[in-house]
Amino acid sequence: MEIKDKTQKFVPTISSKLKGRIIQVPEATYRASGISIMGRRIKSLLFSTDVAIITNTNAQGIIAVYPFTPQLSIIKPILEVSPVPVFAGVGGGVTSGIRSLNIAIQAELLGAYGVVVNTPTTPENIALLAENLDIPVIATIVSPENNYREKVEAGARILNVSGGKNTAELVRKIRLDLGPEFPIIATGGNTDENVTATIAAGANCISYTPPSTAEIFEEIMKKYREGLK
Repeated sequence: MEIKDKTQKFVPTISSKLKGRIIQVPEATYRASGISIMGRRIKSLLFSTDVAIITNTNAQGIIAVYPFTPQLSIIKPILEVSPVPVFAGVGGGVTSGIRSLNIAIQAELLGAYGVVVNTPTTPENIALLAENLDIPVIATIVSPENNYREKVEAGARILNVSGGKNTAELVRKIRLDLGPEFPIIATGGNTDENVTATIAAGANCISYTPPSTAEIFEEIMKKYREGLK
């Protein structure tokens, strides 16, 4: 006799013929506690700056960080098309100080829910942002040597942990150090197993890297070619 999990609730699902192809985050992300930001509880973030992908995903938020100089010409269209909260990258390495602050203020005025600073960002730059912004400053941490405690003390209100294969281990260390209540975002990989491990280590919210537009097109074109045979 099959025993059903009484804690699991049935979720009615409404699909769309025209929007049936969307990027879905791993199901395991729903097991995270989430982070409540300005009244929205966010358990999953899509790591992308591709406006087509951002418009077609079930992720509860967007983390828009990219390896170039932060520009409002990039941040603004992402905010305009995204149906969910956006956390915008504002530099912190080469782009820092007043320039980073100016971009962050504009991002806040355009509707960003938070700003993300990269790994080299100093505590002084975090303090500058924290003193002038109402939205949270999110500091990216890639290793225990990133002085995450100093960045938190300077004003970072959320940590974004991206430690590659060591992410879960790094999350566990930070959680033990900062306590059970400090908000942590972490990369969770592409499988439910990896996501579950990262959540178990202490992550409140999972960021997911989707396949690229080119990869999605490759699969679609393969099906088209097979259909013509």
